[in-house]
Amino acid sequence: MSVLIHGSQLRALALGVRVEQPAKTVPQNALSSLFTIAGGRILLTGLYGEVTTVIGGTTPNAKLVYSPTSGTDTDLCTATAITSDAVNTQYSLPAAVGSALNVSSQVGQVVAQGGTGHVLNTGTVDVHVSAADATGAIKWTLTYIPLDDGASVSAA
Repeated sequence: MSVLIHGSQLRALALGVRVEQPAKTVPQNALSSLFTIAGGRILLTGLYGEVTTVIGGTTPNAKLVYSPTSGTDTDLCTATAITSDAVNTQYSLPAAVGSALNVSSQVGQVVAQGGTGHVLNTGTVDVHVSAADATGAIKWTLTYIPLDDGASVSAA
């Protein structure tokens, strides 16, 4: 039996280009850039995180933020408690701006981003963690479709 289409090809057709951010220590009461958008607008089709080192600290809350090159930062979701999240806990961006960050109820699964995505122009996609003593690390994956010729995303 021959394979007509591979998993990576199907993923690219459904979600667009995939960019992975290696595991990164969570920021302490600050923003940390995850991805840089350059060259024009993109359709963000998915943004997923996976805890690689247990999250610690005094009640850290996390949210994802879009920081455009020109304009005002916009919260892509509201802050959600990530206190004591275990390795393999999954996060995803909710479909509606202003909704809470999706956090897996069981390690290793999470609700996929629904809706049609978010149109973002040049700038960065960042994570903000609220606790000054936050510890742990998260690996992030972003999928997108370029809307403008030359638009791209890279890990920050």
